[in-house]
Amino acid sequence: MDRIAKVTGHWVPSVTLRLDTGGAEPAALLLGASGRVRGDADLVFHGQPAHPSGAVLLGPSGLVLDLNEVEPALERIVIAAWTRQAGFASMPALRAVAPDGTEVVAYTVAEEPGVYAVAFGVFFREAGGWKFDGLGQGYGSGLAGLVTEYGIEVADADRPSVLAGPVPLSGVVKMPGQAPPEEGAYVPGLFPPPERPYRLVEGWEFGPVFEPFTAEGHGSQVVTVAPGPPPGPVLVEVAHEGEGYVALCPLDERNKDEEYVFTGSLPDFRGSRAVHAPKGRPLRFRVVAENRWILRVKPIAAARRLEGVLHGYGSELLIHPGKGVDLRVDFQGGPGHNGGYVGVRAHEVAGHYRMRLDPAHLLSDSGALRRTVPIMDGPVVVDYHADGPWTLTVRETGL
Repeated sequence: MDRIAKVTGHWVPSVTLRLDTGGAEPAALLLGASGRVRGDADLVFHGQPAHPSGAVLLGPSGLVLDLNEVEPALERIVIAAWTRQAGFASMPALRAVAPDGTEVVAYTVAEEPGVYAVAFGVFFREAGGWKFDGLGQGYGSGLAGLVTEYGIEVADADRPSVLAGPVPLSGVVKMPGQAPPEEGAYVPGLFPPPERPYRLVEGWEFGPVFEPFTAEGHGSQVVTVAPGPPPGPVLVEVAHEGEGYVALCPLDERNKDEEYVFTGSLPDFRGSRAVHAPKGRPLRFRVVAENRWILRVKPIAAARRLEGVLHGYGSELLIHPGKGVDLRVDFQGGPGHNGGYVGVRAHEVAGHYRMRLDPAHLLSDSGALRRTVPIMDGPVVVDYHADGPWTLTVRETGL
């Protein structure tokens, strides 16, 4: 089972997928953290056409896999095909289609398998979303041999006389219409966005350190951050699924709107900004949204460091703790007015707990562009805004 843990995979949208196995009989095994099923109910095939959770169903046209409904305890889903005949009639292939008809992943066996069952690949959780990777394992002992490897107890009458190990098969994973995402790049349809590892900046917290807060919802709501963070600047992250308007507004001591933190209609909206948590009262927000959203409140020190090459989407708060650098901004443009806005502001940090309110405005423009701007000696908090996907490249000045 170690082979599953080693895959790197391709991101897939967390939606309901229809899986076609090219005329062969399909099967799915839902696996826990051990890499094995919890019991017979975690196998879906013609003799057991539905998982108890409803996340996997076998219908007339193949498997239906609702990734949003998979139980948290289940981490991997192996998709397989098998035959009762003397081998497959044609080369086994897997095709996964999203609700809008878009093919999101395909796996094709590249050789005549000469077996009675094939494990095409595995869907697995990563960073709050789902990935797929090919397995390419053939089983001469058929479905019984395949499911036995993953922990299913097969009746004596159905158990093959020889349970040989799986035969490795060469295969090809294709993500139609998708270029392989660069490390850290925005992944369309991935909701909620992955959590980033927490890394303190030694000697500079940029604000209070506290236990992160997360809230999720659908549509417009009021959110109270409880327990509230200590007073001072905090990092606020928001993501909104799909298309539609989204806005986030802090509420003052009279329960009235303060200045908006985020507002816009960028598809699959993503954003992070600094907000000052008040003293003596809870931090509260009004969320205006049309679809699912997630709100995270964290210490400023949880923001990404401005170093190397960074890929992103939408607005993001970044930390630059070191010497002055040149920052190359590559903005791909967006759906907004004049190709979308892009801007860079830098807040110098005074002491451990205060950001100056007079930031340096380093870039303000619209449309696709490539521009280089100077970032002063740190510690600096960089407020980057872009209405679409972008790449930032940090270059040392040599000064």
